[in-house]
Amino acid sequence: MACKTVLVAGATGLVGHAALKHFAAEPETGVIALSRRPPGIASARHLALDMADAAACADAAASLREVTHLVYAALFELPGLVEGWRNAQQIATNDRMLRNLLGPLLHAAPGLRHVTLLQGTKAYGVHVRPLAVPAREGRSEMRQQPNFYWQQEDYLREARHGRDWRFTILRPVLVIGEAIGGAMNLIPALGAYAAVMRERGPILPYPGGAERVSQAVDADLLARAIAWAGEAAAAQDEVFNVTNGDVFTWPNVWPAIADAVGMRTGPDEPFLLQSLGRADWDRARQRHELASPGLGDFVGLSLEYADYQMRYGHADPGPPSIVSTIKIMQAGFHTVMDTEAMFRKWFAVFQQKRLLPPR
Repeated sequence: MACKTVLVAGATGLVGHAALKHFAAEPETGVIALSRRPPGIASARHLALDMADAAACADAAASLREVTHLVYAALFELPGLVEGWRNAQQIATNDRMLRNLLGPLLHAAPGLRHVTLLQGTKAYGVHVRPLAVPAREGRSEMRQQPNFYWQQEDYLREARHGRDWRFTILRPVLVIGEAIGGAMNLIPALGAYAAVMRERGPILPYPGGAERVSQAVDADLLARAIAWAGEAAAAQDEVFNVTNGDVFTWPNVWPAIADAVGMRTGPDEPFLLQSLGRADWDRARQRHELASPGLGDFVGLSLEYADYQMRYGHADPGPPSIVSTIKIMQAGFHTVMDTEAMFRKWFAVFQQKRLLPPR
């Protein structure tokens, strides 16, 4: 019998998939995947659910009585992505989704012990202002900027009051992992760009703008942080930044990316990845007999996210986007990863699964 049962909300997304995979491999752990489509992990029980539907969430709660841990990685994004981050509809929908799920779950699952909530650097206003370097939990938040993080966090703290369960809020930076069709995974976006460029030769130009110093986090590393947070006493009712532990700029990491896809760098060629041609991608995947779907289903909104991350159209270096991870290390989570190795790892995964051309 499972000693704990983890409910992963948003199980087919970038973070949710990594968390689901991690917990499915843990002994004596039951896993329930909550998502609109099946997550592709056979050992996880799947529950199809639209979390924007309050009535459906209330009905589903009856089958979640055994849940001890909730990993809330569900996310609603609007078309255009970055422009939607300040949109009132986006904020209200994400707030409502958490309430729709957690409210009934608190009544249905008496053994609930922990909730992990995912935020990010928008908590520090990275999308509207230069960050304080380094941005720190509890010190650098931009509460005056409308953001669904604050509604979700305030609701979590209110719901937690007087009850035995605890929560942890994690703030990862740029997450890189396995999911396809998502809003913010750069491997499908950059991989599709590389596959199209490969049709004309072995050179992979850097398509972005002027550099800025940034950080990233491997999705599997983040999944380990989620698992740690659910059990560590030092993580209870706390907020933590999570990164790989190093820093990078896109021009400096680009040679590793080019090598990972079997190409080499050349002169920079600014290119709006959002303009990548669907027909060009179709030709590339047919030539290499790929298992990946059409461009929209493969990249989701990630082309827009790639343009944003690589600062397409910016001629001047951007302000550094750096967060402090001292707090999580002092609390006991010490896992790190080289960011170049992370990019190589995930391109290799996509190549092995025939989602991208072989190296």
